[in-house]
Amino acid sequence: MRALIQRVTRGAVTVENETVGAISRGLVVLVGATHQDDKAIAQYLAAKIANLRIFEDDAGKFNLAALDVKAELLVISQFTLYADARRGRRPDFIAAARPEHAAPLVEHFTRHLESMGLYVARGQFQAKMLVEIWNDGPVTIFLDTDELKKRD
Repeated sequence: MRALIQRVTRGAVTVENETVGAISRGLVVLVGATHQDDKAIAQYLAAKIANLRIFEDDAGKFNLAALDVKAELLVISQFTLYADARRGRRPDFIAAARPEHAAPLVEHFTRHLESMGLYVARGQFQAKMLVEIWNDGPVTIFLDTDELKKRD
């Protein structure tokens, strides 16, 4: 799985002029799945994000995690994180999991975050969404479980 994490002062997602998810201080997480991903990987990524120390302490250092500051999260499924633009001018998305595989994984990822006590708002799977991100810092971090597992 892959995730693009942005620390925000607020975030929201709108579908057909209706806000379907909104948060205040926290993280907007764009998350994508590939074919071999499973529930264990979804849980691993959720735990990594919840414990990632990207919030500042009183000294201004990145010493606090989402769990420490009771951050809110907005999770949005994003198959384009698996875009391959190495050839030609149009990216392909062959590495992205099909919706019937990705949707349950993204939901499992989201529920695991909730099980850790975090408030999680959601985008709408397979919908055309307008995402509002008020990036704080700016802080933007890209995680790929294939790369993370190499270091464990």
